[in-house]
Amino acid sequence: MSDYDLPEENRHSSDDEWVRETHSGLFRIGISDYAQQQLGDVVFVELPDPGAKFDTGQAFGVIESVKAVSDLCMPIAGEIVEINSALEEAPETVNEDCYGEGWLIAVRPL
Repeated sequence: MSDYDLPEENRHSSDDEWVRETHSGLFRIGISDYAQQQLGDVVFVELPDPGAKFDTGQAFGVIESVKAVSDLCMPIAGEIVEINSALEEAPETVNEDCYGEGWLIAVRPL
C-alpha cells in the first residue's frame, strides 16, 4: 500500500507529472502527490505562455521549493491552452491540492 494519493482517472509519467483528460477534450497536467511531498513547501512555479508547444518529455516550466528547483516535463506533446495563474500568488496550492486546485497547465494534444 502506497502512502501517496494516486487517483485512478490520472495517468502518471516517470517524471512524476500527472495528466487527466477534461470534459472539454483538453488535458490538465500537474505534479504527483509523491513529487510534491518530496519537494517540500513549494514557493514558486514558472509556467509557459499559452500558445507554446512542447514535445513529450520536454521541460515546460520550473517548480521551486524550500529544498530544490526542478524542471517540469511534458507527459504528452501538446500546445498550452491555459495556465493556472492562481499559482503566481499561491504556489503552496500545489502542496495543498496537487490533483485539484494545484494543477499547472491545460494542453491541447498535438
